[in-house]
Amino acid sequence: MPPTTAAAAATALPSPSHRRVPAAKSVWLNPNLPTSHPLHQRHKSAAELQQRQHEDRTIDVPALVTALSAARKAPDLAAVLAPHRPVSARLLGALLSRLTDPRRGVALLDLLAPDLPAPALLIPYNLLLRSACRAGELRLASGLLLEMRERGVTPDAFSYSTLLAALTRAGHLDHALTFLPLMEDDAVAPDLILFSNLIHLALRGGDAPKALTLFSRLRAAGIRPDLKAYNAAVAAYCKSDLIRDAKWLLLHDMPAHGVAPDAQTYSPILSALARRGRHLAAVSLFSHMRAVARVKPDLSVFNIILNAYGQLDLAREADRLFWSMRRAGVPPSVVTYNTMLRVYGDAGLFGEAVHLFDLMRSASDGNGGAGSGVKPNVVTYNTVIAIYGKSLEDEKAGRLVQDMQAIGVQPDAITYSTILSIWVKAGKLDRAAKLFEKLREAGTEIDPVLYQTMVVGYERAGLVSQAKRLLRDLKDPEGIPKETAIKILASAGRLEEAAWLFRRAANTGEIKDSSVHRAMMDLYAKNRRHRNVIEVFDEMRKLGQLPDSETIATAMNAYGKLKDFDKAAALYQAMREAGCVFSDRVHFQMISLLGAQKDFKELEVLVGELSHDPSIDKRELYLVAAGVYERAYKIDKASQIISQIRSSNEFDVQKVR
Repeated sequence: MPPTTAAAAATALPSPSHRRVPAAKSVWLNPNLPTSHPLHQRHKSAAELQQRQHEDRTIDVPALVTALSAARKAPDLAAVLAPHRPVSARLLGALLSRLTDPRRGVALLDLLAPDLPAPALLIPYNLLLRSACRAGELRLASGLLLEMRERGVTPDAFSYSTLLAALTRAGHLDHALTFLPLMEDDAVAPDLILFSNLIHLALRGGDAPKALTLFSRLRAAGIRPDLKAYNAAVAAYCKSDLIRDAKWLLLHDMPAHGVAPDAQTYSPILSALARRGRHLAAVSLFSHMRAVARVKPDLSVFNIILNAYGQLDLAREADRLFWSMRRAGVPPSVVTYNTMLRVYGDAGLFGEAVHLFDLMRSASDGNGGAGSGVKPNVVTYNTVIAIYGKSLEDEKAGRLVQDMQAIGVQPDAITYSTILSIWVKAGKLDRAAKLFEKLREAGTEIDPVLYQTMVVGYERAGLVSQAKRLLRDLKDPEGIPKETAIKILASAGRLEEAAWLFRRAANTGEIKDSSVHRAMMDLYAKNRRHRNVIEVFDEMRKLGQLPDSETIATAMNAYGKLKDFDKAAALYQAMREAGCVFSDRVHFQMISLLGAQKDFKELEVLVGELSHDPSIDKRELYLVAAGVYERAYKIDKASQIISQIRSSNEFDVQKVR
């Protein structure tokens, strides 16, 4: 710009301060900018800020809070705050942090929000969120977070963690999970603590598939799990019967990341091995835990291994371990004593069992002794009653029921089913039937075991009509939850009765337990009613329940039997994208379905993906693929895979040598 033009522009600009601008610097002035000098403006805004802070400090905040708490309507709030408008963010935060009623705080924020720009509203909203969560107003807190986003106030990590932590503590897992996509949209990454809380909540709710999905999200977010997260993931794998995946985490992934396991890491795996009857593997892992990992067993681990010894007919080893627990600093609990009673009973060591039981009863009588402090409970009595049944002492078993009632231990359904079973085996069916009818008339809770005991007893005695009468009663149960009745009928293999009652309960929305859906799917699958399997599976999905690996395998098998390969593939892909952790059976089933569909291109892609998954048994994977090619008469491809398996085996042998 020529000097004359710059000078003309400078003289044309009005200057409230009438401060002279040197001609040489007149070229810096922009006619489109505000008239005040930037430095002058900064001094002015700083002065205003200082004045506002001084005014905030002179305000009697407690008195203002008292006046706001006494206000009954919005005009009253406005009148109290009128002398202080426009308010600063600092004053608004001070007021919100002192108001105990979150709904009054919402009214205050709605009134004063126009005084502040959107970014300045973040802290007030966070204070309101915290207040609403502390007051248990979770619906209000959820609405506040959504309102923040609508007003252009981006929630931060504190906003989400406060709300999600409150939702998880209250048990609203599904509602909490709906905010995870919003966190991604707002570029707020969930932290390790939040993921751990969500995983533990899913486990407490019995939803292991959802827990594994959350753990997969944690890993995908690049967050390194700590011991708490690993323990939760191991427990979720074990609840889903994915024991190999749990052991891989324990023996490979955790050491690779420098996370040392503890007894709570081993306990779920040992328990899962015991549930599957792999007691020798449980004992082997217990030896690894003590000798290699140098992890001190806790009470639950001791209980699991005592039971494993009993199942392996190693009663003497169990006896030595039991009496060494106190020396190891782990005093036995009533569960430990009950386990040892069962071990003695299964081994036929009735004398040892009765002696241990007498020690426990001496504790309940207050006489002290070696069993002092461990009093028998209903499980103890149930176990000893079963031992008397094994020794054919049904009269002693009956008297023991009276003894437990005399000391205030009330029999449960297992007590009654045990004594009923003993009497049925002893040929005292009339006595068993009278007790069963007496229990029904008294309104005693009837569980599936108790009903099954009488049904089996009647059938063994040839009283088929009585057995059918009991089963007919379950179609219109009185005093028995319909979910329980359905599981009884399904476990008894009564297809038509179970299907009729399930459809009736499903139509009225009475089916909430996913185990009922699984029981019906298994029953339909056994009877080759594949379309009904899919119907029950769809019903389960409509309720928002995340299926486990075995349920998905059952549904995919049904799709395969119906030749509906596309839906099977869509289900497999959708569940993988949702983060579900599959057992090998599901993956291998998908390979078989692709083979049946003659889609060998997709089959090769899937086998290639699975071959890089460390949790997949590679030998089984290649054997399944070879079998698919063999059934499709692709003998060359099948023999090529078999040759690869043999060569890899020879390589492994050479490495071991």
